[in-house]
Amino acid sequence: MRVLYLTEEDVRQLLTMQIAIETVEEAFRLLGIGQAENLPRRRLHSSKGMFNIMSASLSAAGYMGYKCYTIFPGKMKFRVFLHSSANGEMLAVIDADLLGQMRTGAASAVATRWMARTDSQVVGIIGTGWQARSQLEAVCQVRSINKVWAYSRNAENLQKFCLEMQDQLKIPCSPSRSPEEVVEAADVLITITSSDTPVFQGSTLQPGTHVNAAGSNFIVRRELDETAVRKCRSIVVDSKEQAKLECGEFLYPLERGRLTWDQIRGLDEVVTARALPRTNSKDITLFKSHGLALEDIAVAARLYQMAVAQKMGKSVNLGD
Repeated sequence: MRVLYLTEEDVRQLLTMQIAIETVEEAFRLLGIGQAENLPRRRLHSSKGMFNIMSASLSAAGYMGYKCYTIFPGKMKFRVFLHSSANGEMLAVIDADLLGQMRTGAASAVATRWMARTDSQVVGIIGTGWQARSQLEAVCQVRSINKVWAYSRNAENLQKFCLEMQDQLKIPCSPSRSPEEVVEAADVLITITSSDTPVFQGSTLQPGTHVNAAGSNFIVRRELDETAVRKCRSIVVDSKEQAKLECGEFLYPLERGRLTWDQIRGLDEVVTARALPRTNSKDITLFKSHGLALEDIAVAARLYQMAVAQKMGKSVNLGD
């Protein structure tokens, strides 16, 4: 049996943010009409690290598969294993570091397209790490952004991020003195950190803001405080099933009876117009992203199709 192997460099040559956004949005549409399935992430622990696995099927498109990755000190490795949903045959093995960054940004872009005010012009971003660049690039693809404010506790990283993104996006990107300064200026706010505790005071959220909280997928972590969550007229997640396992932001308000799961909608409901996330320009809306296998498998399938068409990648013999 021969399968196609795509390296990180292959992915870099093939995948654009526009393609990622289109692909992820279509995946959520298929999920919303019952033609796709997502299974939440599961984690296995060792004394020194962690193994993660997550899977999905897009039966209408003809693909299924899983992503697995390991996290050990100083080392992370991501791979997607793509199969045919028609006969189960393995089709491709794809290095998935960049793929993961792009699909996470794309999910925030899809949410922003459906949830943010159409006249949004200013993006605020808290966090300037490895995922922040794709988050910002993606949001700028779906709204006419003319200004970016950014904040990081690391002044050197912040300055570098602002210079790089300003050059890439051709949009002024300025460092802020505090997270609250970012929040108060933003029409669209992105939080993309690994913080265990809230990264800004929820009381500073302004009417009309759309929030993409994309940094945490552990139940013991939260980027938003309870005030921020409760100020949101509309709360949307990529997967309610996965959010119940991983969303630290909802833990306190749920336990105190100030939030119920009936108030929370899935992004698939929004994309298929079964949920209306915004009723007026002053609504505060929240998309809480955890990162789904659905997104990984959809993008992997698109990469596989493009690679076959362009004769890219390496054919590997795995035997019978």
